[in-house]
Amino acid sequence: MSLRLGPGDVARFGRGSASVPVDLRMANPAVSRLAGEIRVTEDHWQLSNLSTNQTYLVENPEGAGEYFRVPPRRAGAPVPFEFARVLLPARGAAVSFQVFAPDHVYLGASGTAGLTGLTGLTGTGTLAGFSLDETSTYFLVLVALCEPRLRDESTVAVATTPQIVERLRDQPGCERLTNRAVSSHIDYLADEKLRITAPAMPGPAQGGRHNGKREAVAGLALRFGLVREEHLALLPSRRSSLHRTGVAGG
Repeated sequence: MSLRLGPGDVARFGRGSASVPVDLRMANPAVSRLAGEIRVTEDHWQLSNLSTNQTYLVENPEGAGEYFRVPPRRAGAPVPFEFARVLLPARGAAVSFQVFAPDHVYLGASGTAGLTGLTGLTGTGTLAGFSLDETSTYFLVLVALCEPRLRDESTVAVATTPQIVERLRDQPGCERLTNRAVSSHIDYLADEKLRITAPAMPGPAQGGRHNGKREAVAGLALRFGLVREEHLALLPSRRSSLHRTGVAGG
């Protein structure tokens, strides 16, 4: 189920009845007859939870597993995602629907064009918070690391070091990439590029520390949009990797 809404549109959802009409009907006994309302205001949308005892989840399918809760009776909770999945507690399979909201409004390339009192600003330029070279090998490693989450294959797991080596085997310049080299690239990303401070772990759990570092690198890169779905085009075809490992490609 999905909704496509424009500015000013309002849509109500729920189980519905003859006396309680809804725009999006959900035939599940655990869903209220009038469960909620979606209202589009300019370039974003708001979700009202009209239930008295159910909490709803709003997920960003295009992000890094971001979600937030809308508690019972919360009115007009602003949703920052252009495309989102709303999940409702239900008997049996989860009840969900997708919302396609209006495109967000962005400033022009000059950054301050059209903003009152902010034209002609001078002074020292602002540095990038994270400076990544998208033509580098370390960036390919980062994309391969984040690939499972970007493809929605897992909201938690990231690629292992051997999986990254195998994934990049057909990439020009990466034919001789080793586990040690991949680990070095991840260390470089964590220590120099993303400046991640890994939490101290008791005992000699070196493997656990490195797993935590990989997850921290992927999590930060995805949260800040440093690696996005379009970057998957930088990786070799998945079909060639699947055939090489003896799995039929799809």
